[in-house]
Amino acid sequence: MADSEPDPDALRRRRERILRGFAEAVPHNRALGIEIVELGDGRARYRLPYDPRLIGNPETGVLHGGAITALLDACCGSAVFNALPQPQPIATLDLRIDYLRPAVPPHAVVASAHCYKVTRNVAFVRAVAYHDDEADPIAAAAGTFMVATKLGDPARRKPAGGGA
Repeated sequence: MADSEPDPDALRRRRERILRGFAEAVPHNRALGIEIVELGDGRARYRLPYDPRLIGNPETGVLHGGAITALLDACCGSAVFNALPQPQPIATLDLRIDYLRPAVPPHAVVASAHCYKVTRNVAFVRAVAYHDDEADPIAAAAGTFMVATKLGDPARRKPAGGGA
């Protein structure tokens, strides 16, 4: 292997270290209890344990859709990050979620995502959330993520509200 070629194992370990650090640093995901289950090339699997604090319907105990959205967004972002040739900042541009059935107690919800296309600036991902069987999803998601060209490139930053 030439010196200019990155070591694939080293890159995989670096990505995983970054993603695990990011997952631990995001208070929202930590508060929800979102856990990384598995990371791979262009793929990710996350888990959201059932928690009564996340109930959206007190009569049935069904989990709130917002918690499932957060799970799918985190999982999709990780799949995109794992599909990039080198670690780069990413951001959700669009995330469409179709809710197919309720997330019922007391089961954890698992999300599985696959990034199927990366262009220079945009990545495309699909995901499902389910209890025990990926073929029987709770929700299906399709998303697009912005891919930054350089880590911390100030030229790409724009203030909120579109100001200069």
